[in-house]
Amino acid sequence: MKKMVVDEDLSQTTFVVLDLETSGASPKTGSAITEIGAVKVCGGEVLGTFKTFVNPGTQLPLFITELTGITDEMLIDAPRIESVLPLLFEFLGSEKSTVFVAHNAPFDLSFLKASAVLHGYTWPNFRVIDTVKAARFVLTKDDVPNYQLGTLAIYFRTEISPNHRALDDALATVDVLHGIIERMGTFGITTINQMLNAGAKKVRPKIESTKSISEEGL
Repeated sequence: MKKMVVDEDLSQTTFVVLDLETSGASPKTGSAITEIGAVKVCGGEVLGTFKTFVNPGTQLPLFITELTGITDEMLIDAPRIESVLPLLFEFLGSEKSTVFVAHNAPFDLSFLKASAVLHGYTWPNFRVIDTVKAARFVLTKDDVPNYQLGTLAIYFRTEISPNHRALDDALATVDVLHGIIERMGTFGITTINQMLNAGAKKVRPKIESTKSISEEGL
């Protein structure tokens, strides 16, 4: 039987917004985490940050270094993921107290869950907000041409521009999340359960357009 989760006003909800840099596209092909950045926020206030390089145990492809600026030399003395996971779990908090947020969350979760399983951990059953899906609910193609983080950062005028570094991208995603939450309020969505369910709605309550949106957020 599913456990009932007590609903919370969005202003009282604790979110951990996380971003990863990796050595490739999927853990299934041997790619690994190279950097983790996370920000814990509640009521618009930053409660803490988490940042670390992770030694993937393999040489980085050149295109990854060109994309992120992360080099093998920067990772050589970094901890391995099995040493990082306990610290990350401590920062994340419990699945009851924390809502996990990421931009294109399935990507980040695929690496985190694979790493957890590989090293004998059970990944917590967090409530998850994917800011790609959430942005699709509140913004139409008239607002933005796509739902990439860089595009949303420009739209919401984030303090930090995404740059393919984990903490900076997480901080940018925090501002995007806050912009989305503000827009959610115009649809009468004020609690975390309402926000979690918003993406499943077929019709937006106060939307000016019903155009189909197909762009992927990256």
